Amino acid sequence: MRLLQALRHSRELSGDEVIYFMHAALGCIRTGVMSSARIVLISAIASGQGKTTVTAALARKLLRQGLRVRVFKTGPDYLDPMILQRASGAEVYALDLWMVGLDECRRLLAQAAAEVDVILIEGVMGLYDGDPSSADLARAFGVPVVVVLDAGKMAQTVGAVVLGLQQYGPVDLAGVIVNRVASTSHAKMITQGVRGVPILATLSKQQAALPERHLGLVQPDEIAEIEQVLDQLADQLELDMSAWDAIAPVAMDTALAAAATPQLLAGKNIAIARDAAFAFVYQANLECLRAAGASLQFFSPLNDEAVPENADAVYIPGGYPELHCSTLSAAQRWQDSMRAAYESDMPILAECGGMMVMADSLTDAQGTKWPMVGLLPGEVSMQGKLAGLGMQALTTADGELRGHAFHYSVLSTPAEPVAQTVKRLNGAHGEAVYRQRALTATYFHAYFSSCPAAMARIFLAGELS
Repeated sequence: MRLLQALRHSRELSGDEVIYFMHAALGCIRTGVMSSARIVLISAIASGQGKTTVTAALARKLLRQGLRVRVFKTGPDYLDPMILQRASGAEVYALDLWMVGLDECRRLLAQAAAEVDVILIEGVMGLYDGDPSSADLARAFGVPVVVVLDAGKMAQTVGAVVLGLQQYGPVDLAGVIVNRVASTSHAKMITQGVRGVPILATLSKQQAALPERHLGLVQPDEIAEIEQVLDQLADQLELDMSAWDAIAPVAMDTALAAAATPQLLAGKNIAIARDAAFAFVYQANLECLRAAGASLQFFSPLNDEAVPENADAVYIPGGYPELHCSTLSAAQRWQDSMRAAYESDMPILAECGGMMVMADSLTDAQGTKWPMVGLLPGEVSMQGKLAGLGMQALTTADGELRGHAFHYSVLSTPAEPVAQTVKRLNGAHGEAVYRQRALTATYFHAYFSSCPAAMARIFLAGELS
């Protein structure tokens, strides 16, 4: 029903948006096997309004009430999902109509709807920002929107902002969650200003926010007493259960199945670095590797663990190596094992932070230069501003491998790239892809299931074509 309501506005939407709706409608008609859950997309007017804090608080509050909760994150992100995973107790997957794809987004939502009572989708940036935007995602699946507004510096004007967000798209606006409420009188003024849209919840002004650093939120394992922090946020979230229960469940087609992945990695053991320095891995990427037949084995460079002896390939993902330069530079056992793997022509994928430590050296934000593994000639240096950002695609012999980039460091290298990604926004050149023997190194974060065959080729032969 919500999908049909949204379709009535199709003349105000782009051609791509109308196609999204038509695909969604046809998917429902095709099988008729439906399941429903209360699904909302939590968005805002901009970044910094408290979407992650509110989503985490709501997930934890509903979980403590005995409801089964699943959280998704719109767009590419590693850090917010870590917090949301801790809040909900379940893995958090990305939803993006371009990177993940319409059909896979639908399948992930449908699978979750068959297993849980509540699905929360945290949006990205502002509601209408990006192409596709969070609003596009909500309308594609007939999901109502809940807007988080930081009322720290306004009161009745919250109502005007809500009205604008509701009508601009338009979207099915199910309610508002007001963040950083200063007092009872402040809450009363806000309530006077909001018209025609329920205030689902309020969250009082926090003494301390979830800590951040240059790439986003701090990883939850680094936050002391993270469980207590999440419980406290849930306690402070004043949720109007009658308004929440009034949000109609959304029906999803549960007969959708994941596309069969050829067993291109059958019998292969892939060693994956995983610790505080290398934690930026999509759960969907791990599942894609397993679906292709690979066995996964994790090891920690920070603990100076060597590449496992039975490894057939190595994956060094992104993360925060710049915060652990001293430890990584001194991890001789790990470094020697990487050099041995390289010399044996073992396929290695070094992605963003992984590439940074494959270089000859890494200069941290304080200007200290640290020797690294030295498989990729050149030097990496941290800088104070973004050096790469946005959705990108890599054309390979097997098709288009989609993903994104987000980094504050720069690489200076005499090596010539063997390929270069293309920025989705404007078609300009994006990140370089380097290959040294069987080592593939790039700042580009690939979403493996966008082209499993290209992913498999890297881990089989260290090649893109």
